[in-house]
Amino acid sequence: MPACPKPGGSFDVDSKHRELEQLRRKVARPGLWNDPDRATRLTRRLGAVERLVTRVESLQTELEDAEMLADLAEDEGDRETLAEVGDDLESTARRVADLELESLYFGEYDEHPAILSVHAGAGGVDAQDWAEIMVRMYIRYLDDIGLAHELDDLQEGEEAGIKSATMTVEGTHAYAILEAERGVHRLVRISPFDSNSRRHTSFAGVDVVPLVEDAPIEIEMEDLRIDTYRSQGAGGQHVNTTDSAVRLTHLPTGLVVACQAERSQIQNRARAMALLKSRLAERARAEQRKELDQIRGEQTEAGWGRQIRSYVLQPYQQVKDLRTGVEIGNIHGVLDGDLGRLTESYLHWRRADRERRDRSGAKASG
Repeated sequence: MPACPKPGGSFDVDSKHRELEQLRRKVARPGLWNDPDRATRLTRRLGAVERLVTRVESLQTELEDAEMLADLAEDEGDRETLAEVGDDLESTARRVADLELESLYFGEYDEHPAILSVHAGAGGVDAQDWAEIMVRMYIRYLDDIGLAHELDDLQEGEEAGIKSATMTVEGTHAYAILEAERGVHRLVRISPFDSNSRRHTSFAGVDVVPLVEDAPIEIEMEDLRIDTYRSQGAGGQHVNTTDSAVRLTHLPTGLVVACQAERSQIQNRARAMALLKSRLAERARAEQRKELDQIRGEQTEAGWGRQIRSYVLQPYQQVKDLRTGVEIGNIHGVLDGDLGRLTESYLHWRRADRERRDRSGAKASG
């Protein structure tokens, strides 16, 4: 993307410092490379955040030094030094404008891979053809901006086009970039499937969710209450005379598991711990599903009155995003994958929307 044309946004340095500390703790944990894929993602993200924080700190130092030097030069009437400071500040301003782009990527999942799904909506065979055109548009866009993608599923239409397609997309800011596409897309054109060459309106729906890996379940011993008791077994010579049964209570969640199937306390404790991890993992997956549903928002039918973007080929040519108000006359360029302007305008709109909501929340709490 080009340098930000709308300076003035806020870069949340504090959140980046917090993320940096969290990443450093994760990378320092023993057994990190037992899962090479996860380790690679963590170390790559750690490097990116470290470079970003270093850039911010370097710019802050440069600005402070320039201010001090300018004050000294002004006090001494040193015009030559003032001119040099001015030149340096122009260079710094360009770097600040580049850094400003980073303020557009503030979401918790912005760096995650994304799962992009396209499905035909209202409009019959025209809608299925439109869904196929959109998939081709996205593939060309992803190729242009260097995001890796893999088609996971494709359901072809009976006559033409596709019913649905799903792909996984990975790379820098993958989810943030594709989030702009989530919603209903409307196409108006002369239908190639109408023998009378009439104008038809068709719809396709796009869903985008971040790909969130299952976090490894780690249980701290201080979070556990461990109780032992005598197993309830058969009598006679098989009676259990030791406290081999184990009950584990996970204090943060209140989950309780118990095991008395094994003969030794060590074995019962190991099985109880495995059971507790499974329960915690399922609980985490349920919370993740709920969170992703909140991120995705309300899912609506891809039909009339619900579109986020219109693509009109007849009676005029124009692409219009109904959220940001951006209009593009070169619709064929957009359909060939030139989505950069639409993506960037959405990211600016998203940031402005968050700032409005933050201000409203501050007023309400005040």
